[in-house]
Amino acid sequence: MSIRLSGRRSLQTPVGLGTRPTPSRVRNAIFNIWQFAVPDCRWLDLCAGSGAMGGEALLRGASVVWGIEQSAQACRAIAQNWQKLQAPDQEVRLLKGEICRLLASLDAPAFDLIYFDPPYDGDLYEPVLALLAERSLLHEQGEIAVEHRPDRAIALPPNFELKQCRRYGSTAVSLITWAVPQKD
Repeated sequence: MSIRLSGRRSLQTPVGLGTRPTPSRVRNAIFNIWQFAVPDCRWLDLCAGSGAMGGEALLRGASVVWGIEQSAQACRAIAQNWQKLQAPDQEVRLLKGEICRLLASLDAPAFDLIYFDPPYDGDLYEPVLALLAERSLLHEQGEIAVEHRPDRAIALPPNFELKQCRRYGSTAVSLITWAVPQKD
């Protein structure tokens, strides 16, 4: 199976891969929203799955693309695909393992844009957002896009606020930023 990216590029995914690729409609919407933020950004792809979002970020000029994915099979496909898309001046890093464990020990400068697409029925939303806030992995002017079912409410840590939530058919995307400190 392949996933088509912008610029007529395709990513290959292994047969039987248990991922749910971000629909092209959602991918295009996110990159339209973030079109001016992606060039030269530091991008983090959480629950990277097929690697389509990180691959698209590479094609659109992100300077750094890191991904976290638990599936070894998915990691092999992502690594091959990103290597084909990576320009010489772009940094790519893919971490395989359980997302909360990896985030808890991740030693990295803050990311400008974070895309988080966990299993919709899983229980990763709140713990991962809490770790992103606790570890200050989002740049102070950065943004997180969280993909989820439209009927799912996501509890945010005190440090984050919902900027907006957009619905694309059976997929919703919540855009989250750091909470603006209240002035006394």
